[in-house]
Amino acid sequence: MNKRVQRLSALAAAGNLAGMPAADSAPGAPVPEIRASAAADATAGARRRLRYGLLLLALTASFTVEGIAYEGAAAQALVTTLLGATLLLAFWAGGMPRRRLQRAAIPVAALVLAVDIALIAGEGQTVNGITRLASGLLVALAPPAIVVGVLRTLRSERAVTVDVVFGALCLYLLAGMFFAFMYGAVDNLGGNPFFSQGLATTPSRCLYFSFTTLTTVGYGDLTARTNLGQTLAVIEALVGQIYLVTVVATIVGNVGSRRRPTD
Repeated sequence: MNKRVQRLSALAAAGNLAGMPAADSAPGAPVPEIRASAAADATAGARRRLRYGLLLLALTASFTVEGIAYEGAAAQALVTTLLGATLLLAFWAGGMPRRRLQRAAIPVAALVLAVDIALIAGEGQTVNGITRLASGLLVALAPPAIVVGVLRTLRSERAVTVDVVFGALCLYLLAGMFFAFMYGAVDNLGGNPFFSQGLATTPSRCLYFSFTTLTTVGYGDLTARTNLGQTLAVIEALVGQIYLVTVVATIVGNVGSRRRPTD
């Protein structure tokens, strides 16, 4: 009888030991769900950096081609095509759903094709002015998508990451390119020469004047002649300075710092 009781007690003790939590399951120890979530967050961060990196690269390519290409319809058609691709990259970087991105690609491709045909087949200041406005529209549609993506990253990560910095740089380049197209449109549609020096508003010259104004370098070799042109130049200079001393300074100053969640 005593042996039977001892045997039952031993079995009960073994069952209790088997039911005890293992050391890896102790409170505070990592669990598979947490590890999977961390891996998913790391993958999403790498994907965002890739998207904004490609967007910044595409903008740099568009900027370079527009700045060094010779004046001609073929070169400007190439720039317009690059701008269309850049706009779609901005939508993609901003996190636009795939189906919506596919639907957005149709009107963007149609606009790029129309501008390219007008550049190659058309002549005259009116055609040039309209194509500059269309190119400016392609540039102007990108910043809202980038801002949405950057804000979404800040809310989810609670920190300023590398892709946020890339997004801020993309916005700065887009601002300079947008004003460059506006200067060309004003010259071709306004009826009066844009520059006081009487020089033609070639794309490379407009880009040069735009970024020297945006950065407030102001070499003085090119100046706006008309009231509208001078007003646009002042607005661009204000936008460039305010953006640098507020948005860019705040972002760069908080790179890597993580904001604590509020209760």
